[in-house]
Amino acid sequence: MAKEALSPMMTSYLQTKEEYPDCILFYRLGDFYEMFFDDAVTASRELELTLTGKSCGLAERAPMCGVPHHSAEVYIEKLVAKGYKVAVCEQVEDPKEAKGLVKRAVVRVITAGTLVDENMLDERANNYLSVCFYDDVFGFVFCDISTGEIFSTEAKDEADAISELARYMPREVIMNDGAMARLGESLRGRLSCDLGQKDKSYFLDTQIVKEHFGVESVAMLSEAMLSAVTGLLNYLEDTQKNKLEFINHINVYTINEYMEIDPQSRRSLEICETMRDKSKRGSLLGALDMTKTSMGARRFRQWLEKPLMNPIEINRRLFGVDELYKNAMLREEIAHALDGIYDISRILTRVLLGSVSPRDMASLRESLKRLPEIKYLLSDTKTDILSGLYARLDIMEDICTLLTSALEENPSISVKDGEVIKKGFSDELDELRDICENTDKHIRSREEYERERTGIKTLKISYNKVFGYYIEVTKLNSESVPEDYIRKQTLVNSERYITPQLKELEEKILSASEQQFSLETEIFAMLRREAANASERLKVVCEVISDLDALCSMAMVAAKNSYVMPEICQSGEIVIKDGRHPVVERIQRQSVFVPNDTTLDNNDNRLLIITGPNMAGKSTYMRQTALITLMAQVGSFVPASYAKISITDRIFTRVGASDDIAQGQSTFMLEMSEVSHILANATKNSLIILDEIGRGTSTFDGLSIAWAVSEYVANKRKIGAKTLFATHYHELCALEGMVDGVKNYSIAVKKRGDDITFLRKIVRGGTDDSFGIEVAALAGVPNEVVKRAKEILKNIEKGEGERPEVNISQPAEESQFGFGEMAALEIARELANLDATVYTPIEAMNKLYELSQKAKELM
Repeated sequence: MAKEALSPMMTSYLQTKEEYPDCILFYRLGDFYEMFFDDAVTASRELELTLTGKSCGLAERAPMCGVPHHSAEVYIEKLVAKGYKVAVCEQVEDPKEAKGLVKRAVVRVITAGTLVDENMLDERANNYLSVCFYDDVFGFVFCDISTGEIFSTEAKDEADAISELARYMPREVIMNDGAMARLGESLRGRLSCDLGQKDKSYFLDTQIVKEHFGVESVAMLSEAMLSAVTGLLNYLEDTQKNKLEFINHINVYTINEYMEIDPQSRRSLEICETMRDKSKRGSLLGALDMTKTSMGARRFRQWLEKPLMNPIEINRRLFGVDELYKNAMLREEIAHALDGIYDISRILTRVLLGSVSPRDMASLRESLKRLPEIKYLLSDTKTDILSGLYARLDIMEDICTLLTSALEENPSISVKDGEVIKKGFSDELDELRDICENTDKHIRSREEYERERTGIKTLKISYNKVFGYYIEVTKLNSESVPEDYIRKQTLVNSERYITPQLKELEEKILSASEQQFSLETEIFAMLRREAANASERLKVVCEVISDLDALCSMAMVAAKNSYVMPEICQSGEIVIKDGRHPVVERIQRQSVFVPNDTTLDNNDNRLLIITGPNMAGKSTYMRQTALITLMAQVGSFVPASYAKISITDRIFTRVGASDDIAQGQSTFMLEMSEVSHILANATKNSLIILDEIGRGTSTFDGLSIAWAVSEYVANKRKIGAKTLFATHYHELCALEGMVDGVKNYSIAVKKRGDDITFLRKIVRGGTDDSFGIEVAALAGVPNEVVKRAKEILKNIEKGEGERPEVNISQPAEESQFGFGEMAALEIARELANLDATVYTPIEAMNKLYELSQKAKELM
């Protein structure tokens, strides 16, 4: 494309576009953001905009589409959600002062990990940008630019690195080439995030970290972490085009400070989102979150994602929850006070970025008004954590008083719209407003004054575009005008004059509107500066409110659902009496949830083998044990009548499977990869949940693998981890007595004739009956198929497990095994091996439809 043939505007556009080739460029022209060429084609497709054209000096018109500047956020949000980056190019020069083309420049690059606009964010979840640097070890930094929070750590291997990324679930990850080579493929398959790669030089100038955070902060960082933070600052500099003063503190930690949970285990335990539709509703977070503020919701989610390993810190939280749990009045009053607090953390970020609105500042004011009440409520608390919050809480009286006296009760969205500063705060502003609102009144007042001064009753003040405001008197009265009257025009019957005082009033009137806007903007800027100067104090307020809200939420959930305070120990025991699944018991409203006990330790109860029919509750029981353990280490009360929880370093789950086509792995290969990961990383302090191993291969191969895995995890010299293993391989029950630490349990079932009832109770001892055919009947399989399956099962049992002979030359009859009978046998076997607890509703419907179609083919 020959640039010399282009118009000046298009030349400027293409020069800017060359600097941001990987972004869709929103180029400001008047009241619109316009896009051209390939950007226009992409944007019109993704945003469903009309694609037009613009003459630009070339033979063909340039493809073009645009969006109004006042609603651009909506369109930018859609593009970012689809994985695009957006560069916003604004006019940076006053058009009145411009010579030729108005100067434009990119003022911000918007990516998935750098969102700060309130409308683009989930107020109850952090929006993390992660930077990862690899050179022998992985250095990580996680930053939520909307709150200014930064966390940094390092991981020694890929498994730990992926687990750490899964903990934060960043929207965007920037990596050096080494990290991309090691993690790129795994992340694309496991995390829904945008991936970016920068060359090594992007991470090397560590001096900028020292200048930004100070030498003391840098001293806490390893070399890999320092490189990651360097990359973060460079990336934010490239995208924000703004000072990064609001990011001034790094939270450095080691990964062994928190319980580690790999991505698959997080998914199967549904900690923060469900497997089916990725929603909060139906997850552990959805069941436990009763926070009143956005800041508290984010803090509680952080706690769920980072269960503690230090028993002192866990008990510190538990004692705080217990104090609120026991004092219902205090708990309710704190919750009520918190309910009126807005998102101070994100408002503060916009204050520091200079993008805060009057409405934001009003929200800050209303939030600060709640602080004295909260301070008072905490004044008599006894526990270390709550009394500590009381001591740290600054009620911000100076800022609250300033904002209350300066801001209108309901200010406009923008300073440009006026009505931001309250009447009485500035005498000068009040005068300008009075002039704007009462121009005619001021002119008539001046007119009355001049009449009295001159004695000319017919004197009047008028206005035209030539002279502005002027005084007009008749010819007869012209001799009576004062000496300070300056003649401007002589007409046939009158004379027109001006006076210095009238010109001064005119200047005030004509410039009042502009001066009012300027002064109101200046005062608002002063308010923003005062809030910015108090940013460190406000950050402490945010910390206190976040922690208090999270603690209060846990106390409210405990009181509402009859949870108990767990006993935290380091003896290796997990003892739960009358344990319940925190999510299932809330959803299962039509029937009473049946509680169950659990006893695990590092000695006689290391491996519990659980047998029983499908749909009876094995998976629910195992998951509830894992969730209760996790909740205890978060510092939450738990759904049980008693719980003694030993510090658990990792939770592993191998629950269900589906073909991972995107990764090129079959069900069995994926299952074995997960088992391999568990065996390589579990320790004696880990909790392992195994729900069926070896189903994706032949019966004997699967049994052999399940047996060997059981021996390995139970062996103290190998792992010796606390393990719950649900299986349909009843032969594994023989391990009790053969392998130290193995105990058999089963799900109690009541059978009356052909009917069965699941009692949902875990009882001591194994079982060799899966009730597969009965479950098939419950699932709605045609009676004819169920009946035939029972006949086939009896024949197999009579033949001691051998396949009966089949006479394929004869037509199939009820007493013979023809093709139909063998097909029915296959259906029965498939039903017998089906574990309905691992299926989502839609998967279960699809499976049932498939079996139903097979059955219909036999009729």
